[in-house]
Amino acid sequence: MFGLFKKKSEVEKLQEKYKKLMEEGFKLQSINRSDSDQKYLEADNLLKKIEGLQAK
Repeated sequence: MFGLFKKKSEVEKLQEKYKKLMEEGFKLQSINRSDSDQKYLEADNLLKKIEGLQAK
């Protein structure tokens, strides 16, 4: 209850987006491999951005 109005940091927002992209990529593996690869590439770029923010 005390964390109800706590705003998420930029890293937390990016981590949620990363998780969503990885899930979408996994679901697309069996349907369309090229779309799946694109989602994984976006997730990888996002992970590099997260690591850069955490290094600061």
